[in-house]
Amino acid sequence: MPRRHDQRDLSAAAQEYLLALRVLVGADDTGRATAAQIARHLGVTTQAASEMFRRLVADGLVAHAEGRDLHLTPAGRAAADGIFRRHALLEWLLTSVVGLGWAESDDEAMRLQGAISPRVEARLDEMLGHPETCPHGNPIDAETARRRPAGIRLSAMEAGAPATIYRITEEAEEDAGLLSYLEARALIPGAHITILARSESLDSLTLDGPRGRATLGLRPAALVRVLPGEADPALFHRVPVASAR
Repeated sequence: MPRRHDQRDLSAAAQEYLLALRVLVGADDTGRATAAQIARHLGVTTQAASEMFRRLVADGLVAHAEGRDLHLTPAGRAAADGIFRRHALLEWLLTSVVGLGWAESDDEAMRLQGAISPRVEARLDEMLGHPETCPHGNPIDAETARRRPAGIRLSAMEAGAPATIYRITEEAEEDAGLLSYLEARALIPGAHITILARSESLDSLTLDGPRGRATLGLRPAALVRVLPGEADPALFHRVPVASAR
């Protein structure tokens, strides 16, 4: 019988691996990931990743799919969503209340996510207005992901098209430089943009955003999701003003 775990009892390393698997398979479980891919993602050896996943499989949190693919079991998905939810709440707190940048808040949230109690988590959720996404627009759990539109890759938009930045994918969140660039150009969820030029040969996309022109390579642009035209403002969470004082 697999052992039962409270997600808060998992080691910091186990939480990191579950979160990495969640990032690669997506909030809706449509992606695929192997131990080798997660090892590269975390900057560890494939042997170390394989050993950790053997433990997580024994604990009933991860299972093997086809070939070498890994997926989260229902218990593993619940644990990973819980970890991501705490991480997202901390990011909202650190960006909207404390005033840290996106990249800094991600690092700090990683350090703190295993330490907050259920009581503090519930209070944070209430104080921050019950966000359904992280500050980058990614759904907090699988149920939320199923309810929200998927969005279109920014890299697929044609010149002249207006759009709204919808979310910065979990994969993009792992690139601190990209996060900092997007934040500095105010290319955040809810921002209105117009595609000025897109070039396959130059591997670039130029857009007009809240702070003027910005240029992205097509690969990083593929990690940003947009909605055509002006999207419904209700899709974008804003922390209540009273909470940010």
